[in-house]
Amino acid sequence: MRATVESPLGRIMIVERDGALIKLEFTDAGATIPPTPLLLQACRELEEYFAGERRQFSLPLAPEGTAFQKDVWRMLAQIPYGETRTYAQLAADMGKEKACRAVGGANGKNPLPILIPCHRVVAAKGKMGGYSLGLWRKEWLLLHEHAKKE
Repeated sequence: MRATVESPLGRIMIVERDGALIKLEFTDAGATIPPTPLLLQACRELEEYFAGERRQFSLPLAPEGTAFQKDVWRMLAQIPYGETRTYAQLAADMGKEKACRAVGGANGKNPLPILIPCHRVVAAKGKMGGYSLGLWRKEWLLLHEHAKKE
């Protein structure tokens, strides 16, 4: 099942399977099937986030990836709204200090951006680093959250 929601960053498609969200991506396509209650809730929570009324999501998530990727995504989910972490900080927090590049790779494969806030990860010295959805979206999200650089 899938649904779309309009955002300041473009139309977002959200995909649900087995009662959890598995994917979020930007799209030009519209929804072709009636959304489920979970998809309606996801659309509502995203609208609230973009309106500045929500700082945390309360949606069941089931991103698909390797065990390492899932570990990284769990760490991303713990970064508070309005804060950033570096790839090195995440690697150290995971007890894998030398895994900065691997952390960056997992960050870039996050299938649920925004919901799992990979935009809150920056390169050393607060530089933006990369973002799979485009740096302009990362910059917008960080400004939207009034993110403090660590």
